[in-house]
Amino acid sequence: MISDPGTPTLDQLRVFLTVVDVGSFAGAARKLHRATSVVSYSIANLEMQLGVSLFDRKTTRKPQLTDAGRTVLAEARTIYNGIDGLRAKVRGLLHGLEAEVHLVLDVMLPRERVVDALKAFREEFPTVSLHLHIEALGAVTQRVRDRGATLGVSGPLTSSIDGIERISAGKVALVPVAAPDHPLAQPGPHEPGAGRAHVQLVLTDRSRLTEDQEFAVVGTRTWRLADLGAKHMLLREGIGWGNMPVDMIRDDLASGRLVQLDLPDCSGGDYTFDVIYRTDTPPGPAANWLIERFEVQAGGDA
Repeated sequence: MISDPGTPTLDQLRVFLTVVDVGSFAGAARKLHRATSVVSYSIANLEMQLGVSLFDRKTTRKPQLTDAGRTVLAEARTIYNGIDGLRAKVRGLLHGLEAEVHLVLDVMLPRERVVDALKAFREEFPTVSLHLHIEALGAVTQRVRDRGATLGVSGPLTSSIDGIERISAGKVALVPVAAPDHPLAQPGPHEPGAGRAHVQLVLTDRSRLTEDQEFAVVGTRTWRLADLGAKHMLLREGIGWGNMPVDMIRDDLASGRLVQLDLPDCSGGDYTFDVIYRTDTPPGPAANWLIERFEVQAGGDA
């Protein structure tokens, strides 16, 4: 019995996996277009190198895996699948396909669009690693501009940014809401400026691009949050009022957990999206596919 197993070749692992999949040495030989004796010799050499018996050939007519064989099988599949994955990645690189894509999305982008794009991307480009980031407001563009992301889906900015290409990618409706027991949620239209008397929850970020900029802020008393999920939670708990994307709160409006407010000076509006990338770093095939996917999604907003 050896204490230090040798290193099997990829061909030995291929023969071993084929025997297991087919269920016999003769079947593996036919599939591999080799003589049965060659397959048997390859397995014997593999067992000798590893120092363990992989198949029980004595108690059954067909080769059955031993306990050691089942352990080796799991590792052999991992190694062989890894080689297949490596070859697929290199094949993609030879055809100009990116090895990875860094994608940053605006937190306002509807969940359905995010899931649709990511699931389809995984099926279309299984060898491309995707790194996903979620940011708010100007932080999306900031990450792309600073080369922290290849591609982004950004909300509106009040000024254009040099070196950034923008492609329209639809919109989402924002509406002012509050919990049903909030004073602004009471029936009937409110006087102009009513929102200023109550705490407004405002989404913000730490980006230099949107520093000191206000987006749909009418309240003089504001609580600023960098997390849309936290804002959603506080609104449902009756702590202030604020604008939210309809897609995110549709169930809350239907169940009455949140109420759409009738504020004459803050009726909501459209929050538009753009796909963005650096003009000096044009997107490759996988990133271009994502751009087209987001454009197709935007067709439903017309």
